Amino acid sequence: MQVILLNKVENLGNLGDVVNVKPGYGRNFLIPTGKAAPATEENRKAFEARRAEYERAASDALAEAEARRDRLAGLTVVITRKVGDEGKLFGSVGTLDIAEAFTAADAAVKKSEVRMPSGSIRQTGSYDISLHLHPEVNVDVKVEVVGEE
Repeated sequence: MQVILLNKVENLGNLGDVVNVKPGYGRNFLIPTGKAAPATEENRKAFEARRAEYERAASDALAEAEARRDRLAGLTVVITRKVGDEGKLFGSVGTLDIAEAFTAADAAVKKSEVRMPSGSIRQTGSYDISLHLHPEVNVDVKVEVVGEE
């Protein structure tokens, strides 16, 4: 299935690229989320007519993500959990917990922006977490998990 990308999509292409994707990926993700449109002749003409609009929206999104990166850089949040012997947590700290902690600290972060490649946190300590704010903007932040007293 051929689609025209209306936004930059990581590992796929940039704004305006016509790419081949699997039909399910196109129909179930790219088109419904507004990241792409089917590559029909009609849609190609409509895209070219509105290209400046799409480019302006993309540059605005990038500028907003860079501003958020500057606000988040160097920020550390503390998450308190019940702990057992040797600093092991009862439960774990996941992406939702981290997003809620940053949002509570006046730095709104979505659950989908938190990247934890090694999985949930199950021990107390200090962790470097990566936030993926935009396909071109990432920021590393600190999360400290401490035990309740």
